[in-house]
Amino acid sequence: MSSPVQLIVGLGNPGPKYEQTRHNVGFVFVDELARSKGASFKLENKFHGDVCKLSLAGHDIWLLKPNTFMNLSGKSVAALARFYKIAPESMLVVHDELDIPPGQLRLKQGGGHGGHNGLRDMITQLVSKEFIRLRVGIGHPGQSRDVSNYVLGKAPRDEQIEIDVAIDEALHTLPQIIDGELQAAMNHLHSRK
Repeated sequence: MSSPVQLIVGLGNPGPKYEQTRHNVGFVFVDELARSKGASFKLENKFHGDVCKLSLAGHDIWLLKPNTFMNLSGKSVAALARFYKIAPESMLVVHDELDIPPGQLRLKQGGGHGGHNGLRDMITQLVSKEFIRLRVGIGHPGQSRDVSNYVLGKAPRDEQIEIDVAIDEALHTLPQIIDGELQAAMNHLHSRK
């Protein structure tokens, strides 16, 4: 059993230009979660992001969408975490993952940034790698020089459907993750085709 989750961070870029891009799957996840609970986000300048509080699986949970743009996500996360005294081990970070096919999910605690600039900044700002990551597969363009345009682009309809189904599946597994039952959640999410 891990620590119960107190903060769920959705990584993405703010603004209409980025709304439906692959890089914003974290925003999509927390938006869907808030909507399903009838909650809404509010801009909190001291946290450099949009914040929402809700109750899930018997726990009070903060949701955060940093407004700092992806590469400075840690500034927002660290500000909220310090204010509410939330340890990295009690955070779930939802983000896009190039190294996983579209629609597949991977859950893990700790690890490196894997070249993901949002995670890199979080690790630097939190001085910890021990947060939980829910990695949502978006696939890889094939060439590293194409990555920037790829993640900032929109997925084709068939891939987007797979990503949306995966997000829905992850939302159903969220109570286990929040309760700290990571192994059970991993077993379920990693067995999906």
